[in-house]
Amino acid sequence: MSKIKPSKGAPYARILGVGGYRPTRVVPNEVILEKIDSSDEWIRSRSGIETRHWAGPEETVAAMSVEASGKALADAGIDASQIGAVVVSTVSHFSQTPAIATEIADRLGTDKAAAFDISAGCAGFGYGLTLAKGMVVEGSAEYVLVIGVERLSDLTDLEDRATAFLFGDGAGAVVVGPSQEPAIGPTIWGSEGDKAETIKQTIPWDRFRVGDVSELPLDSEGNVKFPAITQEGQAVFRWAVFEMAKVAQQALDAAGISPDDLDVFIPHQANVRIIDSMVKTLKLPDHVTVARDIRTTGNTSAASIPLAMERLLATGDAKSGDTALVIGFGAGLVYAATVVTLP
Repeated sequence: MSKIKPSKGAPYARILGVGGYRPTRVVPNEVILEKIDSSDEWIRSRSGIETRHWAGPEETVAAMSVEASGKALADAGIDASQIGAVVVSTVSHFSQTPAIATEIADRLGTDKAAAFDISAGCAGFGYGLTLAKGMVVEGSAEYVLVIGVERLSDLTDLEDRATAFLFGDGAGAVVVGPSQEPAIGPTIWGSEGDKAETIKQTIPWDRFRVGDVSELPLDSEGNVKFPAITQEGQAVFRWAVFEMAKVAQQALDAAGISPDDLDVFIPHQANVRIIDSMVKTLKLPDHVTVARDIRTTGNTSAASIPLAMERLLATGDAKSGDTALVIGFGAGLVYAATVVTLP
């Protein structure tokens, strides 16, 4: 017989508060068109994007995270000292170590909270939410701060016609804490590493250790290009539309929810055509509010779901207690979907 005492966590977990931060600079499509041969109409029709936010020098990954987290803590009515763990999903923090989560935890004033980063691309928020739920129920933390944050403008090749218009910057955060009733459903998550080449970083960091840069790609001015995110658009589109709709349905089934029971659908803000296709495939009723934050925020990867959630609640398009399906999917290829009760 085991001598280990059972965990004393909460019976369930829920999202208690949400916060977001969008950089002050708003970038219209006209700025993107300075570097690529395209049009505003083409960008809008292909992606739905009209504007995006790009971070300035002071709007670092940590700074944006602290701003979003402060709002989430206030929304939850929780003091930073009560946070037991900080989970940050990002691919745009360029120091390999230490984790940016440790700096954020310190700047927020947590009491030596556990802090770590995860790299799960556009599914990162879902991964973090699942980990947070486990910590609260298991008892290793009463309250967990989950942050999705990106400065994807740092990883954008402005001369790449396929991706230059896609990416934006920002941070979204939620506080996860104890609940007396189920409020975060089972997570359907996974990976398809055989499709890793469809979304990837163009140049591995270690290529820059080699003295000879003759084989590295150059921009139009002859300068060595910084690593950027590239993707095979059509392959990603087909995978997202057909495969992720199946995952979304599995999340509904696991939560015991039908499309008619849903109030809100918050998918990763990758492409408005993907969003609209998923709505059609899932046969969501007209009463379901669908997040289309991508139009003015762009694709912010791990930050996109909490940013979209925060905006829907702020505008009144969604309300506290609504039942929402959330799904993230992207580089890896990885995915995560679950049903939540909105804070």
